[in-house]
Amino acid sequence: MYAVLETGGKQYRVIAGDKLEIERLETEAGKPVTFDRVLLVNNDGKVTVGSPTVSGANVVADVVAHKRGEKKVTFKMKRRKGYHKTIGHRQELTVVKITAINA
Repeated sequence: MYAVLETGGKQYRVIAGDKLEIERLETEAGKPVTFDRVLLVNNDGKVTVGSPTVSGANVVADVVAHKRGEKKVTFKMKRRKGYHKTIGHRQELTVVKITAINA
């Protein structure tokens, strides 16, 4: 059984036992979190597609940890103007472990 869920503007295909790095959630580490935006559920070949979500379906996960992603560096430059600028960004991430898919 697998499901496709949406969180943080991105979609993830998950099965029970998966670990995901998703955008930062405000839930503390060690606490459970429920994702209600389930777009698709496949239960042993029986596929249910939502429009836009599957009603009554949710995915339960445990928050493992909060961390920061790798640093992305952007360099801006305009030739012959003496302008150059370096910008860095580190995304705040939450690591979750999927415990159950309820359809």
